[in-house]
Amino acid sequence: MRRAVFLDRDGVINRALERDSLPYPPTSLGEFEILPDVPAACAKLKAAGFLLIVATNQPDIGRGTLKQEIVDTIHAHMMAQLPIDRVEVCFHPGKGLSDCDCRKPKPGMLLRAARELGIDLGRSWMVGDRWRDVDCGQAAGCRTVFIDYGYAEKLKQKPDFSARNLGEAADIILAHSNNL
Repeated sequence: MRRAVFLDRDGVINRALERDSLPYPPTSLGEFEILPDVPAACAKLKAAGFLLIVATNQPDIGRGTLKQEIVDTIHAHMMAQLPIDRVEVCFHPGKGLSDCDCRKPKPGMLLRAARELGIDLGRSWMVGDRWRDVDCGQAAGCRTVFIDYGYAEKLKQKPDFSARNLGEAADIILAHSNNL
């Protein structure tokens, strides 16, 4: 069975747009900015044998406020720049408007990738910057790293580790993966 690092997109891979101390996704390729530490962090994790899988909620598609073509263009650009193996996306609108198994904090995206790619979730990690990411990783049976930007929302569960960015998260994962 393979090991993976599941990565939230906005705030982990790219700079999230902040309004009222909450993160928002880019609405165009021009707003999509890969964070400076991300390429090296991804390269280190790949070199250690991890699959890299982005797991992202993109509810603006389901809400009709953003076109899927824009998100597809952003993901194609991201995959051309980084050694990402797969992108799992939930397009459902949330906010009580949908009931799916893939919208984080539910673990459906991680479970589907694990089933299709032969991933051992107990030896895998979820890295995210919001409570939904931590809860999703824990529900899937992964260890979790929370990237803490001090957003105006509280965690619901305690992550296994906290970090300032993906570079620091990668160092934590590499330091604590030998015993998994």
